[in-house]
Amino acid sequence: MSNSSDDVYRHRQDQIVDFVFNQAVVDVFPDMIRRSVPGYETVIPMTGLIAARHTGAKGLVFDLGCSLGATTQAVLAHNSSADLRIIGVDNAQAMIEGAQANNQDTRAQFVLSDIQDVDLTGANVVVLNFVLQFLPSHHRKRMLQKIHRELANDGLLIISEKICHESPSIHDLYDETHLAWKKANGYSELEISQKRSALENVMQVDTEATHTQRLHSAGFSRSSQWYQCMNWASFLAWK
Repeated sequence: MSNSSDDVYRHRQDQIVDFVFNQAVVDVFPDMIRRSVPGYETVIPMTGLIAARHTGAKGLVFDLGCSLGATTQAVLAHNSSADLRIIGVDNAQAMIEGAQANNQDTRAQFVLSDIQDVDLTGANVVVLNFVLQFLPSHHRKRMLQKIHRELANDGLLIISEKICHESPSIHDLYDETHLAWKKANGYSELEISQKRSALENVMQVDTEATHTQRLHSAGFSRSSQWYQCMNWASFLAWK
């Protein structure tokens, strides 16, 4: 896995284009996400542990929007069963190539595809870590309905997202603290501003209530927010 420092937005750019998971991002992705997402280093191993325990000795896990396979590796680390299968899916060629290079465990495979087109039938666990926020809003419920429909009867969905707070004052507090945290991690005002502009059209966040309502509307019997750090949260939803 690359240890390169994230410098994608270090220099002033004449034109800010929409954020994409291209090779430049892939090359620095571990550093970028660690310095950008509060709680990332808790969410990934914990979702891996939850998924591994729920799946048990024999089962199927999908890591949708797998990027470089960090969640996949976390699941594998917490489940030693030879009968476990985990399929990582991403629509970025560079991410899939990186995930394949990072992972030597034959229980895992990585597939280049749009996550909305993958057959999830029989999955015991589906993980969506920081992915739904990049889907167009009108596709999100449909994606959750598909997951619910194709999950095994005891199926579990784990979904982690950036969220916004319904209270403007609390939202501003979280947002300002998040920006201060990124500065403390070495990002400059220019880097923060340029990346925010690049993400503006491609990453749309929802409230906790919206996530909960949409999960229930998609058919999930119950859900629980198990983690939150400022404006980043993770949810469990049971079929």
